[in-house]
Amino acid sequence: MARKFLYFVAFCIVLVIGGRIAYELFQQELAEIALVPSGEFKPVKPLEANAYESPSLWYSRPGIGLKDPARWQPAYAAHAKPIAAPRRRFAVFFVHPTSYLNRSRWNAPLENGGDAEAERIARIYLRGMASPFNAASEIWAPRYRQATMGAFLTDAPEGRQAIAAAYADVREAFRYFLSSIGPDTPIVLAGHSQGSLHLKRLLAEEVKGSPTAVRLVAAYIIGWPVSKLHDLPVMGLPACAAPDQTGCVISWSSFAEPAEPAPLLDAFGSTPALDGQKPGNEPMLCTNPLTGTPGGSAPASANLGTLVPEDSMEQGTLQPGLVPARCDRRGLLLIGPPPQMGSYVLPGNNYHVYDLPLFWANTKADVARRVDAWKPAS
Repeated sequence: MARKFLYFVAFCIVLVIGGRIAYELFQQELAEIALVPSGEFKPVKPLEANAYESPSLWYSRPGIGLKDPARWQPAYAAHAKPIAAPRRRFAVFFVHPTSYLNRSRWNAPLENGGDAEAERIARIYLRGMASPFNAASEIWAPRYRQATMGAFLTDAPEGRQAIAAAYADVREAFRYFLSSIGPDTPIVLAGHSQGSLHLKRLLAEEVKGSPTAVRLVAAYIIGWPVSKLHDLPVMGLPACAAPDQTGCVISWSSFAEPAEPAPLLDAFGSTPALDGQKPGNEPMLCTNPLTGTPGGSAPASANLGTLVPEDSMEQGTLQPGLVPARCDRRGLLLIGPPPQMGSYVLPGNNYHVYDLPLFWANTKADVARRVDAWKPAS
């Protein structure tokens, strides 16, 4: 498991939900005690056939209306310019990151409304992370029995079983999504952290070699490492090499400078990729969100708008020109000196929680550009 990196993610999530544990006291042993379930893994019963027909299993989908968190729009600063919408209709499938920390069970519940705090945080995440994709004619974001954070902090088989159970829900939600949209509608896949981990497997098992592959505009696998040598071939997609390329993968992980990324790099190098091989010292895939191309650098003036949240992360304002972006030789996305984004920056200047908000407007523009460039199969 990518244990070291995810200890820091766990620390961040604890802060987000109000734990406020001081970093000086948040040691590895405390993380395991606080977050790894002590009970045995109880097999998660598969959802009933067509369970995702129920609107209650979706945070976002057509018909939800004003309560749809992905349809939230931030306020623009006076000098920020709104992003033009794409000319073509398209659909988005977005998988949210981990919001469940309860150690009483390995997977978050869905019944009876689920875990109240995990549900609240998931909706906040969708407001900040799924909203760059909401120019879509349809945006779908499923509730799923996500693996608890502790599942990522242990090498015990229970952790792997919990992650596999979460993926099974995502897969069923995706199948229902495909059955519900138009047969020729172009598709964008997007996620963050645990959501991106599930999307990697989904691309390999459900999209590669299928009719869905020709409908794919792009896959935004944000906040989870992607190996160019050991993940992309199994996913059946190349990295996006041009800002208007379609049918490709986009990924980045953000650090301010000076960056201390050893936990992330160690985890990436030592954790088996989709082909079962460990990437070792291979650089991660790094798409520069300010240019839409792999590698390179761009100045802060190219940043169309960073979503700067208030401390609750429930509201925010778009501010252009706040941070630059540079992919280094290790595949990290470096954003210059630490910007003031709030209380949830991880140790080592890791801006994991802000991967998408840092480049909110550029991501929205990137999606529109690729959607307009997509062409149906002849």
